[in-house]
Amino acid sequence: MENKFTVSVIVNNHPGVLTRVSSLFSQRGFNIDTLTLGEIENQNYTRITITAYGDEHKKDQLLKQLSKLYDVKTVEIVQPEGAIFRELLIVKVSAAGGKLREILDAATVFRSNIVDMSPGSVCIEMTGETSKIDAFLTYIESYGILEYCRTGFIAVKRGTNCLLNADTPA
Repeated sequence: MENKFTVSVIVNNHPGVLTRVSSLFSQRGFNIDTLTLGEIENQNYTRITITAYGDEHKKDQLLKQLSKLYDVKTVEIVQPEGAIFRELLIVKVSAAGGKLREILDAATVFRSNIVDMSPGSVCIEMTGETSKIDAFLTYIESYGILEYCRTGFIAVKRGTNCLLNADTPA
């Protein structure tokens, strides 16, 4: 049975590392659902967060292969009960026909921010769990979504546990 899982990977901040990591997913038969990456507190490293679907055996093999890659420093499955997951959405909604007030009210209820208003449209920024973002998109769909962009997951463990130890050499 295939289950959704999230992998956090700390890698050296060098060109070509993302290609090697993502090709390993492809070689193992995984379709990447979401992928986010960015520099972390130590600029020598990048954090990659990937969500995918797969069975336990394939997932274990993937983790073993990832940990063997030269530029990979740490690989870990992020457990939902021990982490904070967030996603970013920017959505442009049609504000034609006197619907602007209703759209702004919906944005307030969903605790999002208005980041741009133009004649006929409004851009809304929202962060939160995927279920919140999905619910908001479903709610405002009837107003006319012109376009949207989502980041995919970012995740950090709760408490003082960190993916990259402070004593990891730079």
